[in-house]
Amino acid sequence: MGKRKFKDKAARRDNDAASARSKTRVAPAPDEPLSGKDYDRALKKLHVELVKLQQWVVREGLKVCIVFEGRDGAGKGGTIKALTERVSPRVFRVIALPAPTDREKSQMYGQRYIPHFPAAGEVVIFDRSWYNRAGVERVMGFCTEEKARGFLKTIPLFEQLMINSGIILLKYWLEVSPEEQTRRLKARIDDGRKTWKLSPMDIKSYDRWDDYTKARDEMFAATDTGKAPWFVARSEDKKRVRLNVISHILKHVPYKAIKTPKVTLPKRKIGRYKAVDFPFKYVPEVF
Repeated sequence: MGKRKFKDKAARRDNDAASARSKTRVAPAPDEPLSGKDYDRALKKLHVELVKLQQWVVREGLKVCIVFEGRDGAGKGGTIKALTERVSPRVFRVIALPAPTDREKSQMYGQRYIPHFPAAGEVVIFDRSWYNRAGVERVMGFCTEEKARGFLKTIPLFEQLMINSGIILLKYWLEVSPEEQTRRLKARIDDGRKTWKLSPMDIKSYDRWDDYTKARDEMFAATDTGKAPWFVARSEDKKRVRLNVISHILKHVPYKAIKTPKVTLPKRKIGRYKAVDFPFKYVPEVF
């Protein structure tokens, strides 16, 4: 009887411990699906920190440049949207340049990116960047092999100049598997909300997986430097990669919370002016 009582107590203790762990755990383990509720809760906390970061960047005049690269469908756009949706577009500027014009093609390579570099109090995010030359331009034959190798040789010096000028440079590569890329590209074909994301270049690039892998590896070997390293984020799970990248940015851009006075709304009087009976053209309320 004593042994049975002991076993019952031990079982209850184990159950209580498991219950406590389930209550205190913030999110599922990496191999478990991340629920929308867990994602929203974690993202809200990160957004609060991003606002603090924004205030510090403006006050201290920091210059931050964040580069996002990766294959088509790797999740760059969604990650950038999650990063910027709660901050000011006047501080966090997203740069996604179109194909170069004939004039820009005649310029020194990289020249068209320089005007977009951050000034004091700005965070500039490049949705693809000067690394186009090491990736799509090289693989798809838009530049010669000689120009691509010349780019890889000189870009560490270029980025060193950026850092010497006071720019905090962060470079992210979003890594996705061929299976997940295929699933996402098919979704762009079938979902009317995503068709704009599917470009003719995506289709042409689709069967060049190995060529892009080789180009990526050579790019890393040449440009993953001590001052401007590449950070690789696994993006099989879109929700997780967004949280992971934002968390990483918050750890690599030094900031402090700025104390601000408590804001209270003043009292106001309404009714001193009578509105004109104007025939407003209201938007039809179909919903």
